[in-house]
Amino acid sequence: MDEVTFGPMQLLVIAFDNPKFHGNIRRELESVMDKGMIRLIDLLFVWKDEKGIIKSLEATQLNEEEKMHFGAVVGGLIGYGAGGEEGAKGGTEAGILAAAQENYGITEEDILEITEAIPDGTAAAMLIIEHLWAKSLKRAIRDSGGVLVSQGMLTPELLIAVGEELSEAVKFAEKNKLGSQEAATV
Repeated sequence: MDEVTFGPMQLLVIAFDNPKFHGNIRRELESVMDKGMIRLIDLLFVWKDEKGIIKSLEATQLNEEEKMHFGAVVGGLIGYGAGGEEGAKGGTEAGILAAAQENYGITEEDILEITEAIPDGTAAAMLIIEHLWAKSLKRAIRDSGGVLVSQGMLTPELLIAVGEELSEAVKFAEKNKLGSQEAATV
């Protein structure tokens, strides 16, 4: 199984407290997809109006053959991790079956969790995207004997939170240092 068939995947979960959709998100997604930067594996938008009535939209860029291949690869890798080569065989079969049932990314359980979790008058989105731009980088890392062991997204909001935590830690350390110096002089 060639794990470089697909580029790195990313799951994005987005909450909208006061949804105002004017097509901006769709246009941006189309722009990066048209440039060959990403491919949309699965997308689910869920809106819950003020009365609790739910509307949703799902989309993918995968054709039927790609859905089956995606399901087989993902199922096989999960199965391999869970039970070695025998697990990979069972996982591949389960992945193909899941893809045939249109469950190749976001599951019915995911949809139910989202709709139950969001308050009336809000919306949420889940996207699974493939980073096409990184396929050759992924291959080069693998061919060099490297294995990705961790990844994450740094956002301005995350950096602000880290800065706030760092500031609190510095204040705490300075306070404790001053307190221990005062105790040492007594």
